[in-house]
Amino acid sequence: MQTPATRILLLTGDGKGKTTAALGLVLRAAGHGMRAALVHFIKADRTTGETHALERFPTVDIHFCGCGFVRQPSPARLAIHREAAARGLDLAGRYLRDPAVGMVVLDEVCGAVALGLLDARDVVAAVRAASAGTVVVLTGRDAAPELLELADTVSRIECVRHGFDAGHPARPGVEY
Repeated sequence: MQTPATRILLLTGDGKGKTTAALGLVLRAAGHGMRAALVHFIKADRTTGETHALERFPTVDIHFCGCGFVRQPSPARLAIHREAAARGLDLAGRYLRDPAVGMVVLDEVCGAVALGLLDARDVVAAVRAASAGTVVVLTGRDAAPELLELADTVSRIECVRHGFDAGHPARPGVEY
């Protein structure tokens, strides 16, 4: 049987739902008995509903490699964010090269590149080294041209309206 081609999906844009769409792909993969890895860049909150749900699947590995959202950090704090992102990319690279892992999600990796925490060329190299047949999902705002070019499927999620702007607070089951 011929090994399927590696697939690279990129979910970007300013709208809500990029990570949620990636989580749907992980759920679909788990339903087919595939081993999947979810590597979060930037995010550090392990108490989300999706984390609790996916921890119930023995074929899904979840890692938080970020230090939280980056908002005008000091040079010392920025260095900590960069180190965390580099460790995350190293971990993601190990999953990408493992032929037993069918899907690897690099959540918020586009944002990590846009913020200067990672170099787009390093992300491209890691993805290109993926085992044959791996499904790679990249998410985050402000996707770099190199990442857009790399992907065979790109979806741009546009914000038309967001509940936060109308005063709706983050809600379990919707935002986390």
